[in-house]
Amino acid sequence: MEKEIQKKTQGITDMTCGNPLKLILAFAIPMLIGTLFQQFYSMVDTVMVGKYLGVNSLAAVGSTGAIFFMVNGFVIGNTSGFAIPIAQKFGAKDYSEMRKYTVNAVYMGIFFSVILTAVVCLLTRVILIATNTPTEIIDEAYIYIIIVFAGIPVMYLYNLTASIIRALGDSKTPLYFLIVAALLNIVLDIVSIQVMGLGVAGPAYATVVSQLVSGILCVIFMKKRFHILRTDDGERKISMIHIKILLSMGIPMGLQYSITAIGSVILQAAVNGLGAITVAAVTAGSKISSFCVAVTDALGATMATYCGQNVGAGKLDRVREGVKVATIIGIIYSAIVFILMIFIGGELPKLFIDASKTDVIEKARIFLLWNSGFYFALIFVNVWRNSIQGMGFPMFAIISGICEMFARGIVGFVGVKYFGFVAACMGSPLAWVIADIFLIPGFLYCLKKLGRVFGEKHTREEFQYE
Repeated sequence: MEKEIQKKTQGITDMTCGNPLKLILAFAIPMLIGTLFQQFYSMVDTVMVGKYLGVNSLAAVGSTGAIFFMVNGFVIGNTSGFAIPIAQKFGAKDYSEMRKYTVNAVYMGIFFSVILTAVVCLLTRVILIATNTPTEIIDEAYIYIIIVFAGIPVMYLYNLTASIIRALGDSKTPLYFLIVAALLNIVLDIVSIQVMGLGVAGPAYATVVSQLVSGILCVIFMKKRFHILRTDDGERKISMIHIKILLSMGIPMGLQYSITAIGSVILQAAVNGLGAITVAAVTAGSKISSFCVAVTDALGATMATYCGQNVGAGKLDRVREGVKVATIIGIIYSAIVFILMIFIGGELPKLFIDASKTDVIEKARIFLLWNSGFYFALIFVNVWRNSIQGMGFPMFAIISGICEMFARGIVGFVGVKYFGFVAACMGSPLAWVIADIFLIPGFLYCLKKLGRVFGEKHTREEFQYE
């Protein structure tokens, strides 16, 4: 029996035992590398479109960024939410229930991918017009994004399978497949643009195909490596009980990502009204900042799996310890980045801006100082919010997302109008602080509630309905 269990759990990391610091670092580092690789690939892709297709094509692809972020964010949040009950049941060693959640998560992934694809594709041109896409680039923008949105089922394929793999404690394998997909995407970009002459449609097809390949690789890996996921006929049935819990996790997390994106769109629209110099400075600063906050993103994603498994096992002490460790790591990192920005914050923008543009570089430096000075607040947003999600309280995620949207919206509609560039610098920091005011007591409330549930010896199903 022991050998059979070992065979079924081969390749899976149990985060309910062992040193929390070592477990968190071992899980977070591959996710960090993956995030950085995605950022690098995004930059290369943008450069290639601009170099080979021209400014208008670059603007067309860039103009779709906001709506893509909202849709892709929903997919990522939705699938991450579906994976939480899987992580909890794995932590509880209830492998039959874990498989039932996995199967029904696949059913829900198929359902959402079909519905979302139909709705988004029907509304794409309307959305482009509503977001004031310039007439000279709207046709190319539509061609690019409609192809990408037609591939929403592929987005679900990769993100759901990767989320399930991570829920079982493996963050390395999705990284490997992500690297393969990114490299393939770059090659397909070159071929589709320079050899096939497909224009902006080329990078769109490249994105869909590369995600399809990575999704298929994840499926093959799961079937061959994770014997614990092999189901019998009874476990493959549609279960409304399991679907209800999956939806209670997946929908709020998906909406949280999309709602946060809405706030960013409002703020960006306000910044656009401050002139080209400010827009260039904020764009450069945001690019640099996206690399810097990759650590906080990786820590947050790690804590969703870590807390999910440990709540499933009923080990709240390990939840507290893990959150404490991740928060300390993040705060130390934030302090180091802020100190570095004081000394080199004026040099980093030169990676994107000609050194002669001193006014743009100075504004970018100020933007970076304001943002890095509040990375400690972002640590709480990512670590504590993802921990709450992993603990089984997804509605807290959407409320914190609303807090962020509200803060960015106020800055966009009011702050930038009266205080200009300084308000633009404070948009994200204020959003993080407002979210923290809700999240910190929220996390303590969730711990207390789970403590009562486990203390009263309720089943672990019960707290998921409360």
